[in-house]
Amino acid sequence: MLKTTDNPATVPTPAGPYSHVVRLDTGDGALLFVSGQVALDERGDLVGPDDMTAQARHVMDALGKILAAHGASYDDVVNIRSYLTDMGRRAEYGAVRAEYIKGVPPSSTTVEVSRLFVPGALLEVEVIAAVG
Repeated sequence: MLKTTDNPATVPTPAGPYSHVVRLDTGDGALLFVSGQVALDERGDLVGPDDMTAQARHVMDALGKILAAHGASYDDVVNIRSYLTDMGRRAEYGAVRAEYIKGVPPSSTTVEVSRLFVPGALLEVEVIAAVG
């Protein structure tokens, strides 16, 4: 098994000492472990303050770009973990998520957290995908 890390040029540089994705190549395919994404633009500014829909779209777009950089798509996602700062806004997030994840849904965990590492961020989402 070969383990590699990557920070695709299609998304902003990580905001700390981590990689956007760890890829485990097994010979028959690969598993992608994609770090949690928040709604930060290329300058590190928060997208859509107090706008769950705007933040969710930005996060899902970023995840999609990371997956695509490794030959994957949302169809390859086997697990999604979502961290919301207000579970009362879950329906707003869920409506956006449904635009990206179609067909048979992956396993999923959604939890409420008191805050995220970026002030004003309403959600953070991470995924695991199986490729090949």
